[in-house]
Amino acid sequence: MSKHISETPATQFLSQRKISFGRHPYEYVDHGGTAESSRQLGVVEHAVIKTLVMKDEQKKPLIVLMHGDRKVSTKNLARQISRKQIEPCAPDEAHRHTGYLVGGTSPFGTRKTLPVYVEASILDLPVIYINGGRRGFLVSLAPQLLTELLRAQTVHCALED
Repeated sequence: MSKHISETPATQFLSQRKISFGRHPYEYVDHGGTAESSRQLGVVEHAVIKTLVMKDEQKKPLIVLMHGDRKVSTKNLARQISRKQIEPCAPDEAHRHTGYLVGGTSPFGTRKTLPVYVEASILDLPVIYINGGRRGFLVSLAPQLLTELLRAQTVHCALED
């Protein structure tokens, strides 16, 4: 693996705003998910945050940020954000909305500005590891930046994985 990681829309977004963040490349494994990235990086999976692209009943896209070791209760999420229904976007839909491939989706620097919802307990962590805009690449930063930079709204929709 090369020492230099080229910029992504996510790292450009953070750099332009003079945000300090760590760069954490790892060997991407298909369907390895947060369990694999947390194992390779030696961090707890609870601090590795998934960026999930979903849509409501009107097909309007949104992003949900969730702990790596938890699942989203779409029913609870829909109720909290006053939607009838929430479901995951297909990979090609998610790519079209964000500009990122599934497995490399970052909430930073998306093609379209999407509403972002963050599981409230994520903000209690001292540091989070979240996709940096490429498969096999996480960035570490303070979780409060999610609300400051993305105007992420807090929700309570986590299910034990």
